[in-house]
Amino acid sequence: MKRLVKRLILLCLVSAIAYCGWQAWHIDAFGHTDDGTSADCAIVLGSAAWHNKPSPVFIARLDHAIGLYRDKRVKKLILTGGRGTNAPFAESEVARDYCLKAGIPAGDILIETKSRTTQQNLEQAKTLMEKNALRDALIVSDPWHLKRACLMASDLNIPNSQSATTSSRYQSAETKGDFIFREFYLLHHYYLTRAF
Repeated sequence: MKRLVKRLILLCLVSAIAYCGWQAWHIDAFGHTDDGTSADCAIVLGSAAWHNKPSPVFIARLDHAIGLYRDKRVKKLILTGGRGTNAPFAESEVARDYCLKAGIPAGDILIETKSRTTQQNLEQAKTLMEKNALRDALIVSDPWHLKRACLMASDLNIPNSQSATTSSRYQSAETKGDFIFREFYLLHHYYLTRAF
């Protein structure tokens, strides 16, 4: 009996490790898949803004979205992100200025200034899509953020595909590992919250 219990415990441990490894691999692989599809708009998920300048992480996302626009893969950019504590500007306002300086026409930039989380980014983006008759979107963020973000977008009935930054600021094994671990936790937290 004791031997059976030990084997069951070992099996559970091995299964848990295998599951965690598979999920980590899938989070990484999903974000690095871009089939080159086009959409009506790109939804750029918010990131930190330092006063009136986007952070390096945000710049990478914005540069990628600007590239999608210039390549005619999207017609509009939806920039998300509200105002942090004591911040003079919303993340999306800073992002809009950056895109305008890059030559994107003001009429092709849509922003929202209320969101503080990925879920809120997408909820606000959906509202803008509906107001502007935009049917589908490319979700733009760092690769390891996209599995959760695209799942959330699908749950909000936003037809979407992923398009990850190709110049992520998370380059070292340590920073990538931290990001994947964080996304693993947040993804499973989302699984639980959507189930109840």
